[in-house]
Amino acid sequence: MYIPPFTATDEITSLVADIAEQVGQLAAATDNLPAPHLRKENRIKTIQSSLAIENNSLSVDQVTAILEGKHVLGAPNEIQEVKNAIDAYELLLELNPYKEKDLLRAHKLMMTDLVKENGRYRQGGVGVFDGQKYIHMAPPAERVPMLMADLLEWVKKTKAHPLISSCVFHYEFEFIHPFVDGNGRMGRMWQTLLLMRWNPIFAWIPVETIVKEHQQEYYAAIAKSDAEASSTAFITFMLHCLKQAVLEVAESNQKSNQKSNQKILAAMKRNPNITIRELQEEMGLSESGVKKVIRQLRAEGMVQRIGGAKGGHWEVRSV
Repeated sequence: MYIPPFTATDEITSLVADIAEQVGQLAAATDNLPAPHLRKENRIKTIQSSLAIENNSLSVDQVTAILEGKHVLGAPNEIQEVKNAIDAYELLLELNPYKEKDLLRAHKLMMTDLVKENGRYRQGGVGVFDGQKYIHMAPPAERVPMLMADLLEWVKKTKAHPLISSCVFHYEFEFIHPFVDGNGRMGRMWQTLLLMRWNPIFAWIPVETIVKEHQQEYYAAIAKSDAEASSTAFITFMLHCLKQAVLEVAESNQKSNQKSNQKILAAMKRNPNITIRELQEEMGLSESGVKKVIRQLRAEGMVQRIGGAKGGHWEVRSV
């Protein structure tokens, strides 16, 4: 079986340990599902950033408007790119990252009405460019099916940690450049899909936003890995991006939780007889979400239930 060349350096090992710890804490704090508005915001960030790397000029507000079905002024092809990416990311929870047919299905959605060869591997040669700068000449088209089959087989069976193997896949995918267009956005999406198999929280972590902020370093890491015939440099770069992305989501989730806590406390202070159902409606949270907040508030001694579920009331000790 083909084994992609890379080295698990001390830096890589340390980054994997740090990220794994952070992901565990975030998953426990969110039950693997951040607040609904954060999920929406992060999905929009993911799509906007991944397309911006490919020179799509639409803003977060414009992507949000397209997602909500509103009319947006912009280049037709850029609007189509956003619509396609929305459709492709909607499939994340259904796709199997080890199946070629799912990869081709996702590419078809991602590139519908953008290239004729959507949903199938390229038939000709292709080079990789950063603007006008030549970066990499991809392998001949006739080798693509075999190379992709080997890569999918490796990532399915490897014993390497998913944080590492997903980065390796991302790099090798960009090296092979299996499609005539859309390789960058597909490679980033597929790494997310692979990470989701390890922990579903990655469906809502906008790693692409961090990559966009360090776009030149992204291309430099690919170029260095090409020159060294090893994906070590790219793995290191992507792990730093993953670590930063997880930390930012954790911070956003903490801020969101604090707002929910304060809103529920304020609602209880206004109406000590307020029910769980009324809190659900006012906060826009699920029953389990409201109860989770109340458990936390009670544990912190900020609220106390006086009396039973019926006929009792809330006593707020602090707001």
